Amino acid sequence: MKFTRTFIQLAAATLLAGGASHAAEDGPVKVAVLTDLSGYLAQALGPGSVDAARMAIEDFGGQALGKNIELVFADHQNKPDVGLATARKWYESDGVDVIADIGNSAVGMGVQELAKNKKKLVFFAGASSSAFTGSACSPYGTQWSHDSYMFSKALPSRLVSKGDKNWYIIAADFAFGQALAADTARAVTGAGGKVTGTIKHAPNTSDFSSYLMQASASKADAVALSNGTQYTVNAIKQWNEYQMGAKGQKLIALALLISEVRALGLPTAQGTMFSTVWYWDLNDKTRAFANRFYERNKAMPTEAHAGTYSAVSHYLKAVKAAGTKDPDVVRAKMREIPVNDFYSDNVRIREDGRVMRQSYIAQVKRPAESKGPWDVYKILEMVPAEQSWKPLFESDCPLVKKAG
Repeated sequence: MKFTRTFIQLAAATLLAGGASHAAEDGPVKVAVLTDLSGYLAQALGPGSVDAARMAIEDFGGQALGKNIELVFADHQNKPDVGLATARKWYESDGVDVIADIGNSAVGMGVQELAKNKKKLVFFAGASSSAFTGSACSPYGTQWSHDSYMFSKALPSRLVSKGDKNWYIIAADFAFGQALAADTARAVTGAGGKVTGTIKHAPNTSDFSSYLMQASASKADAVALSNGTQYTVNAIKQWNEYQMGAKGQKLIALALLISEVRALGLPTAQGTMFSTVWYWDLNDKTRAFANRFYERNKAMPTEAHAGTYSAVSHYLKAVKAAGTKDPDVVRAKMREIPVNDFYSDNVRIREDGRVMRQSYIAQVKRPAESKGPWDVYKILEMVPAEQSWKPLFESDCPLVKKAG
C-alpha cells in the first residue's frame, strides 16, 4: 500500500512537472529586466534599461510566436541575495524566459549560476566582470557590453605603444578594483611599459588627495584609476582641484561611464581618457536611436541601455527564426545569426558568450569643444573586436576547446 501511494505521488509530481513545462513552453515570451532602480547604478542602468527593453519589444512588433511579449522588471538593490531570490521566482514560478541587464557583477554571478542550473537565458549588459565569459561562463549566459578585460587592455596597451611607458595605479581594495589593477599591470608590461607603483584605497574612501599626490610624485606618464563609480568621480574631481594634469601626466579612468561624465561636468572631467563600447553620437544609426530614447527618458542612453536593447532585440529575432522559445534551441540560433542593430554591426556571439563587437578609445571633451549638454566624448580610435576582448587561447571558460 505504501509503495502504491508513493508511486501515485511520484506519478502525480511527474505529471505536474510535465504540465508546468508544457505550459511554460505554450505561454507568452516573457522578458525580465533585473537592474538597479534606486541605488548608485540607477542612472547608468535602472529605468533606462527597462525602457530600452520595452523599445526593443515595441520595435519587434510586440508579439512573438503568436502571443503578446510580456515585460517585467525589478530592483535588485545591489544585493546578491535580493537579486538571486527575484531571479529564482521569475524562472521557477513566473514563466520568465530571459533576464537582461543586471549591471552589478556580484548579483550577476549568482544569476549566471542559477540560469545555468535552470537552463534559462541571461544577458549581461552592464555587469563588467570578465568571469562571465571566463571561469564562470555558461552556455545560457551572454555578455553584451564592456568587461574588465576590455577596460584594462584596450587603452593601456595603446598608450604604452605611443610612448606613455610608466604607469601608476590607484586601485580600490575590493575584488573588482584589484582584478582590474592586476589586468592593467599585465597589459602595460606586456606592451613594453612599466608599473612604477600601485596603491590601494579602502572601500568608502572619499578623500583621494594623498593617493593622487603619491601618484604625481612618481612622475609616471599615466595615472590609472582602478575603482569605478563614485570612487572614480571623486578622484577625478580632486585631480582637477589640485591641477595635477598641469604636470603633463595623463589621467586614465579605466572604468568610466557617460552618466559619471555628466555628473562631473566637462570643466572637471575634461581630458580624462578611457575606453568604451558605446557612445550615442557615433554615427547616424546611434543618433537615431539615442534621439528616440531621449524623447522618452529625457536623457541620452548609456552603454547598458544600448546593450539591453541589443540583447532583447537579438533574442526576439532568434525566437522568431527558431519558431520556439526553447532556450537550447534559441541560444543556438542566437549564435548562428549575426547581431545587427545600431549597437552591433554584423557581429557574432563567441562560444564563451562574448558578443564580439568593437570598442573605442575616448577622451572627455573640453567645454569649448562641446556643442551641447550631451556632447561629451571625443572618439580617438576604434579598437577591433579581436583586440578588445580576451583571446580564446587565454580563456579559462570550460566551454572553449583549446587547440593542441
